[in-house]
Amino acid sequence: MSRIDAARARALITTDPDVLVVDVRTPAEFGAAHIDGAINLPLDQVDAHLRRIVTDAGGRLLLICQSGNRAERARAALSDAGLSDVMVLDGGMNAWIAAEAPVNRGRPRWTLERQIRLVAGSLVLASTVTSLWIPAALLVAAFIGAGLALAALTDTCVMGMLLAKLPYNRVGGVEVEAALARLRASGASG
Repeated sequence: MSRIDAARARALITTDPDVLVVDVRTPAEFGAAHIDGAINLPLDQVDAHLRRIVTDAGGRLLLICQSGNRAERARAALSDAGLSDVMVLDGGMNAWIAAEAPVNRGRPRWTLERQIRLVAGSLVLASTVTSLWIPAALLVAAFIGAGLALAALTDTCVMGMLLAKLPYNRVGGVEVEAALARLRASGASG
């Protein structure tokens, strides 16, 4: 079982003290709303510290992102690297909030998915309008459309990866060593 719904995830968190909730969203998304006790370890940090996570993690990991896609990518990487007891919250924080499960709320921020829609839509609109005077500008809209289609086909998004690195999405930062220490402590107790 690699994906679980919000009700089962909530029950698991409540009944299993060994389950470790790892939120792979950006620090800004995590700061806006997260599950109590979750560790924030953004997807790019999971990739960067894959070996350490696999070595240090003990017990069950429940991965969470906004919709489930980034968490699934983290699960696949962790599973491929040898970590076996990893689950993904199906539907991510969207499903958790829809199920009216408890959430620690902070300052509201735009999700990465919303930022992508704003940037992609703005670039397409601007290039289409600009193409009235400079016809070649329409190529920018075509490039963005191709990028979005490729993102859907490969379930990766270069624009999302770039936006995640912006200071707006790093607000509050993430203490990677502290997050890894919590994984290590969980492994020692498991």
